Amino acid sequence: MTFATAPATAIAVTIAGSDSGGGAGIQADLKTFSALGVYGACVITALTAQNTQGVTAIHDVPADFLAAQIDAVFSDLAVNAVKIGMLSRPEVIEAVAAGLARHGQENVVLDPVMIAASGDRLLVPEAIDSLRRVLLPRALLITPNLPEAAALLGSAVAGDLSEVRAQAQTLLAMGPKAVLIKGGHGEGPESVDVLLDAEGFLELSAPRVATRNTHGTGCTLSSAITAHLAKGHSLRAAVEGAKAYLTAAIGRADDLSIGHGHGPVHHFHAWW
Repeated sequence: MTFATAPATAIAVTIAGSDSGGGAGIQADLKTFSALGVYGACVITALTAQNTQGVTAIHDVPADFLAAQIDAVFSDLAVNAVKIGMLSRPEVIEAVAAGLARHGQENVVLDPVMIAASGDRLLVPEAIDSLRRVLLPRALLITPNLPEAAALLGSAVAGDLSEVRAQAQTLLAMGPKAVLIKGGHGEGPESVDVLLDAEGFLELSAPRVATRNTHGTGCTLSSAITAHLAKGHSLRAAVEGAKAYLTAAIGRADDLSIGHGHGPVHHFHAWW
């Protein structure tokens, strides 16, 4: 008996922390991959005791076990794109960078997660230098929000689009191939994300949605970009598609009733 060969399956991997409340981190990433038709695998960097109201505890995964996860996944799966999220300590950052190099991964989206939506710190201050030095140069794209971009640069938060553009140029000089500074923390009726890549600047705007259910927005956007890259889309097409997906997920967030704090966006808004 002969068996038909299945067509290639788009595969994305998320290297990030677990959110026990299900709205951000690994859980949001895998939901996003699935919603966009991509097979998702994961490497867990930390466990968080977390819900819609905040983070009460963090348990870091030892660097050697993190490396074992990376080797297990990448030695077997034909991975098309990688998203990196919460990396809380320098030794974890070093282990991830070494694993990406070991397995030749270049289609990498780095979301430099530092603070949870609840305001809880997810990255120890001494890890910021490791992030700049070790991982930024390995990234195809980095996706900081306004406070994260300022923290990476050691500067004040950008106050207008001209300052956002200037910060994007400085971040690009640190080694990534492209920079997307997210405007969700900004002011005004429009949320404007600024992309800087080899083609220059691109601004992506969407109406700001009045909802408290925005938990996991950054994770969702970066994983949506990764999913589109895994399917073979260009970087700009991936960013534009991800922006549209997240905007719709935020717009439908109030269809869900999850927890007593900042609820999640609706990852499966197109399905239920």
